[in-house]
Amino acid sequence: MHSSSCSDCLGTCWLSGCFCEYIQRKTVRIFLINLALADLLLVICLPFRVVYHSNNDRWVLPPLLCTMVGIIFYMNTYISIVLLGFISVDRYLKFQRSSCRRVFLHSRWSVLFCGVIWAVAFVCGICFTVLNTEHGESQQCFQYKNLYKSKWKAYFNFAIVGMFWLVYGALVISYGRIGMNLLTASKEKPDFPNAAKYNKTAWKSFFVLFLFTICFVPYHSVRIFYIMSQITKDTSCVWISVLDKTNEVVLLLSAFNSCLDPVMYFLFCSSIRKVMLKIICNSFCQQNARGLNSSSDTPQELPNISAVVPMTNAQDVKLSKTPATDKVVL
Repeated sequence: MHSSSCSDCLGTCWLSGCFCEYIQRKTVRIFLINLALADLLLVICLPFRVVYHSNNDRWVLPPLLCTMVGIIFYMNTYISIVLLGFISVDRYLKFQRSSCRRVFLHSRWSVLFCGVIWAVAFVCGICFTVLNTEHGESQQCFQYKNLYKSKWKAYFNFAIVGMFWLVYGALVISYGRIGMNLLTASKEKPDFPNAAKYNKTAWKSFFVLFLFTICFVPYHSVRIFYIMSQITKDTSCVWISVLDKTNEVVLLLSAFNSCLDPVMYFLFCSSIRKVMLKIICNSFCQQNARGLNSSSDTPQELPNISAVVPMTNAQDVKLSKTPATDKVVL
């Protein structure tokens, strides 16, 4: 089923959860490729933070690299958040079969949206790098900073936090309505062949929303008080210490979301699981075949792959003709 498109997609964005067998719209593919890139760049920044904190909060690399790592880390965090918001809206409009989706979420518009997101993030990163007033050979990097002399940074951070809550509202509305509609459909028609599938997909959508909430809401809730303390002169040292430690803990949760995205897509998407398991099986069988051929002069019969990965039967073909409800989750 759509083998050519799947093979092309799998080679470029399997880490982003590219659902090759049932996502045929280029819009979601474009969003997911960009999401995979943002998550990858964010993960690359994590070892620098780990080494810094494991070295008793001492930065031994050039100060400019500290600034770049911090900017890339936060830049890709919010790129991921915005892209997840676009994906949720796309899934909701597809679920509702909205006519505006053909105009608003055409593939060229998705390319334009992603280009604007990366361009704005790049410009903001350059501005922060150029306007950074902290110079010298400081051994601190990701430390608490007072911003009452640079309040524009605090206001910018407030704007970023406000943007997150807008995206979070979009996710709540999109995935919440998808889940509730599917649950209602499964309860109203329990004898319908896909009733159990609708119910399962509904709870998947709720879990996606729950995971996003656990990873990002604590950080952006603490962030409000954290930024307020940075622009207040009379903030006590105890309160600063509490906020700083709490901020690091919840920041770990937000970074963990980028690491969980590929795993979540793999667990929730049956089609991508089948593709990946088939690839693993093929690799395993080929290795066994090489080992058998090298250890024996007599030709060995290769294992029957269809015995490991069963071919699609008539029942699966029949079900594939029904609407695939799990594609609306992510």
